[in-house]
Amino acid sequence: MTWRSQASHLALLELLTTGSLRRRARQAEAWDSLAELPWTKNSGRRGELSLVPERRGELVSLLGRVWPDWGAGLAALTARGLPPTPTGWTALQDGLRAEGLPPLPDQLNRRTAAALTASHSKGTLTERRLDALGSTTPTHDGAIRIRPPQGLVAHNSLGAVDLAAVAAVLGEAALPERALKAGLELRGHLRAVLSIENLGVFADLPALEGWLYVHVPGWDTATAISLLAQLRHVPMLHFGDLDPNGVRIMRHLETVRPDLHWFVPEFWGEFVESRGLEGEWPEDLALDDAPALVRALARSSTWLEQEPLAVDPRTLAALAALV
Repeated sequence: MTWRSQASHLALLELLTTGSLRRRARQAEAWDSLAELPWTKNSGRRGELSLVPERRGELVSLLGRVWPDWGAGLAALTARGLPPTPTGWTALQDGLRAEGLPPLPDQLNRRTAAALTASHSKGTLTERRLDALGSTTPTHDGAIRIRPPQGLVAHNSLGAVDLAAVAAVLGEAALPERALKAGLELRGHLRAVLSIENLGVFADLPALEGWLYVHVPGWDTATAISLLAQLRHVPMLHFGDLDPNGVRIMRHLETVRPDLHWFVPEFWGEFVESRGLEGEWPEDLALDDAPALVRALARSSTWLEQEPLAVDPRTLAALAALV
């Protein structure tokens, strides 16, 4: 045992200051090493060691070698009423970081927020760390890709942008999460909203007058949901793969739009023989109210991709007939 990790240091400190040490996953190696030394004995409780009082000096000597500043660490924990455990140490470090935070903006990327309040940018934003942020809102900073129809305008307190004009130059437009959370609104007449699972179909499906196409890539729906929530008055359809994941995405979107219509045109069944893919369907997948084709695919363990329909001339007619 090299006693290099902070978790092992805390194991020694807890044994020294409390006289006992419970076995924890993060300290398993240190616990096992201490269990083999004559400094400890079984406390009588499962997974707990007790310090042999006569060997206390040897434990202090080891602690001083591997963690020279252990006294300062213990003092800092004691001052905050925290135990000498990994959980207590984490709380101490979180508190010290919170005290040293600079003034923060209204919104902050969650990775930046974690880097400031946790030990690294991929740390979890726990309730304690969120409290340290105060009124600052952590963001994922996603962006939703859309293909807007003529007349659709993005508007906020700073002004307005003709999204169709942007798309005329770029082929599409993007709406950042921060803008939507800050109050960006879409204004203009919409006949319908079509959420599309796969990028190829989103890019290749010919435009329909008055229709807003929204790319909803798999489970990355957080930003899309922010947009769809403000378009509740507009009829909405979802066009995705006919496979288990496609069903789950559809069900997820239904939690935001219970009136969501599942776009599964009848002619899609013609592709089963030539384009069907072998794939299992979980028994617990909710299909009672699914379109007949979806239920048939589940019975035959077949999946269908949506891409072949992108350029099928019947697709636009089937969409238009639904609104």
